[in-house]
Amino acid sequence: MLLAQQLHVHGRRDPLLPATSLQASRGELTLVSGERQDHRTALALVISGRMKACKGCVSWDGRRGIRQLRMASALVDAPGVNEPERHLSVRDLVTEDLALIPRRYRGALLSSPWLKVNSFEDIADLWTEQLAPSRRLELLTALALANPHTDLLVVDSPDRHSAGSGSWLPRLQELASDAGRPLAVVATVAALPSSWSGPVVAIGNAVPRGLPPESEAGTENHGGTSEAALEREDAK
Repeated sequence: MLLAQQLHVHGRRDPLLPATSLQASRGELTLVSGERQDHRTALALVISGRMKACKGCVSWDGRRGIRQLRMASALVDAPGVNEPERHLSVRDLVTEDLALIPRRYRGALLSSPWLKVNSFEDIADLWTEQLAPSRRLELLTALALANPHTDLLVVDSPDRHSAGSGSWLPRLQELASDAGRPLAVVATVAALPSSWSGPVVAIGNAVPRGLPPESEAGTENHGGTSEAALEREDAK
């Protein structure tokens, strides 16, 4: 289980992440709503172990520590962090992402056989910008799960690619409910689908009412750890 309490990240003027608490269990999809993209991405980075919160704590299966969380999680499609470059072919994207899997789990994973086994041969020679939103999410989540030790899937703003939840919600529900590999799936969204009745969290839910959300205005966040540095370390 993912348990996050009072997570808060300072920003230059406004908080990069207002104090937020949430929990997510294996076998379920949790949607986290927030109007601002920077808030959604900051939360995704913190709960996937890619960035340290300035305040609050987060744990996975009762164990605190950013490294344990980082090793158990996968961050998917975060804008400005690890979203695919627009002019990158699917084949090249797969080659790059498979190379980031820790060597002890990587084995002989190569792009061509992986694309065939996972039924992505039909899109192998397309640019990533040409992919339909649903197909894009299928590809990115499949790549995230190529690491057998991924138990927590954090998807950043899948609704930004389409106006309809049908392009992303069924896929995330399917992954969360897979009995063969029970995952905790968390997705940040700008707005909740009208049909959604599952677990819901609002960014900023741990900010006391009537108090300013940021008492250290003007303080920059120096708690972050770069995605690239963590990927290089884990791939050793």
